[in-house]
Amino acid sequence: MAEATTAQREADRRRSEPGPPSSRPPRRRRWLPGRRLAIVLAVLAAALGGFGGWAFYGSDWLRIEHVSVRWRDDGPRNLTRDQVLEAAGVPLDSPMISLDKDAIRRRLLDRLPRLESVEVVRAWPHGVGLRLTEREAEALIPVGDRYLEVDEDGVRFGEVAEPIDGVPLLELDLDEGPGLRRFGEDGIRREAVAVALSLPDAVREDLRTIRASSFDSITLELTGDRTVVWGSSEQPEAKAEALAAVMEAAGDARHFDVSAPTVPAASND
Repeated sequence: MAEATTAQREADRRRSEPGPPSSRPPRRRRWLPGRRLAIVLAVLAAALGGFGGWAFYGSDWLRIEHVSVRWRDDGPRNLTRDQVLEAAGVPLDSPMISLDKDAIRRRLLDRLPRLESVEVVRAWPHGVGLRLTEREAEALIPVGDRYLEVDEDGVRFGEVAEPIDGVPLLELDLDEGPGLRRFGEDGIRREAVAVALSLPDAVREDLRTIRASSFDSITLELTGDRTVVWGSSEQPEAKAEALAAVMEAAGDARHFDVSAPTVPAASND
């Protein structure tokens, strides 16, 4: 029994001993093509990013060198190029990428009320373009010896020393009342201009003065000492049609009333 135990221990010891060293060399770790490509791409991306940042911000390649000014449409052009450039304040010799188009647009609209709209565009690699639309006078408000220009939205945007051919005067003699408190002077002025714009072309050519005492009391003065009681700016199409019809039917009349367009009236009184 003792001999069997001794033999078992000897067998276990031999099994636990390491075998002779292998004659095969160790295997080397191989670089996978995908990993090598990823490293190369990462290095290239870093290099390109640094170069791009320098090109956009540090180099002279993409910097603002000139500003162009262009008016859109066939509207008025009262502003000069120098006035626009001064108000825009485009930072010359600064990186094109850092151009704040919204800030330039706000400056132009704030400093030049005559402008209705502004578009600022980058003209790579060195230019900035300003595309403008000026407001057009649809009525003139006499103030002393000058005239305030009013556009189609009732906005006062400029002044001139002399009347403009074809542009009617706007006389506001507003009554204190609920209408003025509700709509305000700006609202009534806007509605009065809207009336002028809704007139038939033939009548509008003869319009000389728009008089408004309240929101619903607008009167038009035409050439030939003729007047039109228009009332409010509501139902403009119906009133325009009624005015054309009654003028055709009573061409010699001097006074017309279309405040109730379904029953227009004309008289010489």
